[in-house]
Formats: sequence, structure tokens, C-alpha cells
Amino acid sequence: MSELQQTTAGDGKDIAGREFLAFTLGSEEYGIDILKVQEIRGYEAVTRIANAPEFIKGVINLRGIIIPVVDMRIKFNLGTPVYDQFTVVIILNIGGRIVGMVVDSVSDVTTLTPEQVKPAPEMGTAFSTDYMIGLGTIDERMLILVDIDKLMSSSEMGLIDKLAA
Repeated sequence: MSELQQTTAGDGKDIAGREFLAFTLGSEEYGIDILKVQEIRGYEAVTRIANAPEFIKGVINLRGIIIPVVDMRIKFNLGTPVYDQFTVVIILNIGGRIVGMVVDSVSDVTTLTPEQVKPAPEMGTAFSTDYMIGLGTIDERMLILVDIDKLMSSSEMGLIDKLAA
């Protein structure tokens, strides 16, 4: 099976062996493909944009580039966000578009083997399983692996399409 076929197979095995950045939102730990991460920054004040959805905190100026910042805690209805010294903004590069994502904290980068990746179960989680590519298990930890491309370019986020227009 070619690499292209593997990445479109969707059986979870295609993500095994890749590195994931682990981050927390509330009490859950998530993982995103490290190759989508441009940098990690401390949280700083954002400029609010009128009439933007509540989960879009606003924009920041990143070395001359104005980028939207999404608070994932608001997006996934995980309670009132608290901004402290652990709060970080993960700067993502999604299809050439730069987007900031506010999370509670980041912990580490981990490589998952095929045995550590399980398919995502169908359940009523904070976000649709459409955006889950599986569950990564590391000892006693479980990472919810998120397809960050799919999530950030989804119509409900409205980020990538609006930016591209």
C-alpha cells in the first residue's frame, strides 16, 4: 500500500509513527500532528473583532502577520476559560494559513506506534468524532487525536474559508 493510500485509509494505522503535540483542554488531553505546529507562545491579549463568533478570541500580530486566535475551550463548551501562566497559544499552519489556538497547557511531543493508536469510538463528546482520528494510549495516558486540518477548515469554524476568500 502506498503512503498516499495509507493516509487516506483512515484506519488509524496511517497516523502511527507520527509525532503528536499533547495539550490539555479542561481535564482531557489531546494530540495534534506536530507538523501542523509552527510555534508555541504564551497567551497574550488579543484584539477583539466585532461580530466574530465567541470562540474566536480575536487577532494578534505575529511578526507582521495578523492571525485569528480560536479559544478551543469556548469552542468545545468546556466551561469558562481561565488565562494563567500555563495558558498557551499554539500557532498552526493549516494549508498555508496561520491560525492561533488557545489551550490550557502543552505537555510534550510523543511518537505513537501502531499498537498505541485505537479507532475513535462513536460517542457524544464535546466535539464531533468527525474531527477525531483516533485515541493514542501511552501507559496510563490517553490522547484524543484531533484532525486539526479538518477541524480548523470546517464550516462551523468558518476560519480557513473566510481567510481564503
